[in-house]
Amino acid sequence: MSTIMLETKQLSKRFGKQAAVAGVSLRVPKNSIYGLLGPNGAGKSTTLKMLTGILRPSSGEILFDGSHWNRSMLKDIGSLIEAPPLYGNLTAFENVKVHALLRGLPTQRIEEVLHTVDLTHTGKKKASQFSMGMKQRLGIAIALLNQPKLLILDEPTNGLDPLGIQELRELITSFPQKGMTVILSSHILSEVQLMADHIGIISEGRLGYQDSIKGKDDLEGLFMEVVKTNRRK
Repeated sequence: MSTIMLETKQLSKRFGKQAAVAGVSLRVPKNSIYGLLGPNGAGKSTTLKMLTGILRPSSGEILFDGSHWNRSMLKDIGSLIEAPPLYGNLTAFENVKVHALLRGLPTQRIEEVLHTVDLTHTGKKKASQFSMGMKQRLGIAIALLNQPKLLILDEPTNGLDPLGIQELRELITSFPQKGMTVILSSHILSEVQLMADHIGIISEGRLGYQDSIKGKDDLEGLFMEVVKTNRRK
């Protein structure tokens, strides 16, 4: 049985003549948090969109739990990429219910995921009145509906205040204990250092570094070195 939940081999994406992602080979261990680091425009979101089937790779391979990726595997993948898919005029319960009905999932999952993200107390409050942190947690609740083996989060702490960041950090770090693997993209090094077990650093569409985060005291120095090296290539 594979100990790697997700692996990419020379994954690439071109838009016309521009290479947004160039030969990225990730190895994400099971039941871990993998931090995909990089500056804005590095290719992180494009990579994650290929992993979730939003974009089709120009070349390369994606392996999920030891098998070649196909769309049927999306039932085991949850994701929150860019803004949460919320209806502002609906409550938290109603928002999750819409997605549960679309996926043919039992209604008991609604209360379960709202409990997981601590949003069972919002009552009749509309999503448009939620704080940014509450909206992010509701987006994660929707991503958790199908009880995914792999959860993909793209810049989940963007725009959050310190309390919202701490609450989201505590939530995300609880997932591996529940048998879930997390890929977390960010350009905020300090947050990834507090959450991740492994990191990959992507810049100019290329993966310049990948390893366990243990013992990496100067993550900022490592990050800057990789980014500068990739820019010179």
